[in-house]
Amino acid sequence: MKLRTHASGSVMPRMRRAVVGIAALTVGALALSACGAGGGGSSASGDKTLTVVVEGGGKAELQPIADLYKKETGTEVTLVELPYAGLYDRISTELKAGTPSFDVAALDAIWLTAFAPGVAPLDDLFTDDVKSDLFGGLVTEAQVDGHFVGMPVWTNSEILFYRTDLFEDAKNKADFEAKYGYPLAPPTTWEQYKDIAEFFTRDTDGDGAIDLYGTDVKGAVETEWLATVSQAGEKNMVLDAGSGDVTIDDAAHKKALDYYVSLLPYAPSGAAQLDWAGAQNLFYQGKLAMMRFWGHAYRATPADSPVKDSIGVAPMIGGPGGVAGVPGAWYLSVPSSGSKTQAAKDFIAFAYKHNDLSADTSLGLVARKSAFESKASASGFENYPALLDTLQAPQTLPRPATAKWQEIVDSVLIPMLQKAVVPGAATGQLLSDAKTQIESITK
Repeated sequence: MKLRTHASGSVMPRMRRAVVGIAALTVGALALSACGAGGGGSSASGDKTLTVVVEGGGKAELQPIADLYKKETGTEVTLVELPYAGLYDRISTELKAGTPSFDVAALDAIWLTAFAPGVAPLDDLFTDDVKSDLFGGLVTEAQVDGHFVGMPVWTNSEILFYRTDLFEDAKNKADFEAKYGYPLAPPTTWEQYKDIAEFFTRDTDGDGAIDLYGTDVKGAVETEWLATVSQAGEKNMVLDAGSGDVTIDDAAHKKALDYYVSLLPYAPSGAAQLDWAGAQNLFYQGKLAMMRFWGHAYRATPADSPVKDSIGVAPMIGGPGGVAGVPGAWYLSVPSSGSKTQAAKDFIAFAYKHNDLSADTSLGLVARKSAFESKASASGFENYPALLDTLQAPQTLPRPATAKWQEIVDSVLIPMLQKAVVPGAATGQLLSDAKTQIESITK
C-alpha cells in the first residue's frame, strides 16, 4: 500500500503514524506570500512545465492525467513523489518562506486548514456542476474560511470486507439462521455485525484454540472508531469546529466507544497495538471472517493470499445514525506565492475533468461520483458500489477542520483507544479525560 489511510483513513492508506502537531502558517509567511517571491520554475512566457509534489501512491494516480495533459497541451508535468512526512515538511517550509519549488501540491485532507493561508483560492473552479459531482463531505472539507483551497483528486472510505466462502457455506447459513433467527448475509447494522462476528469466532481445527475470529478491533488507529461515532448519529465528531466546543464526552461518542470495545471477545488479542497493516494481514491470512477497511484494498489483495478468491465487499455498516465512513481524501492546491498560479489552476481543472483516468491505476481511487459510477459494474471494481454507497451516506462526515487535528489524534485519540480496548476499561472516564486534554490543545 502506497497511500495512507488516516484518515488518512485517511487514504489514504500506506499505514503510518502521521506527523504530529501541524501548525498553521504564520503572519510572516503571509507577508512573504503577498510579495509573490519564488515559484515553481521560470515564469517566462512560453514556459511549458509544471511541478507537482505528491505522496506515495499519488504519483501513480496522477501519472495518466499528466501524460494526457502533455499530449493535449504540450505542458510537461513532473510528479515529485515524497514520503508522507517529507511531503508535509517540504510544503510547510517552502510556503512559509514564500519560495515554493512546486506549482501544485497534493494535500492530505487534514492539512487543508493548516496550509490554507499559503494557497490560492480555487473558488472559480467549483462551479455548481463540479460541486454536484463531488461527495458532500469533500465539498465541505475543501472549504476553509469561506474559500475553496483544494480540489479533491481521489477519495476513500472504509467499507465492509467479508469471506464469501464462509458466508455462502450451506452449513454456516443453516446454523446461523437457527441460532440468530435471520439469514446469514453481509451485515448492515451494528447488531448484525456483532452477531456474525460472534458466530464465526471458533476453533476450526479442533485443537482447543480459536484460530478464526469474526472481526478485528484496531486500537492503534483512530479512524475506524471515528466512523463508529458518525454511525452513532454524532454530527460534530470530537469537537465542533465552529464553536470550538469539545464533544467527545457526549452520549453518541460514549455509545460508539462502548460498541467498538464490545467486539473484543470476537477479535484477536493485542488490540491495543493493532493498526491498519496488522489488521489487513490478519484478513489476508484467513484469520478474520470480516474486517472494516479502506476500499482500495480490494484491488491490493496479495496473489498468495489463501482468501484472494473469496473476498466480498459491501457498504460500511450502520449504527443508530445509519451507514457512515470517514472520507479519506487528497486535494490538489496551488501556492499563492508561486509564479504559475493560472497554469497550475488549469492543470487542476484538467485533472478534475479527467478524474476517471485514475480508476485504472494500482490504487484505483477517484473523487468524482461519475468516475466511480463509470466503473461500478466493471469486473475488478466490485468495491466501487460499496464505496459509492458509503461515501454518499448522509452521516459520512469529514474530520473537524482544525490545524490541531493531528496533534489531537496522536496525543489524545489513539492513547485513549489503546486504553479503551483493554477489557474492563471505564469508557466514560476515558472520554472525560480526553475532553480535558483536547480543550488544553485547542484553547
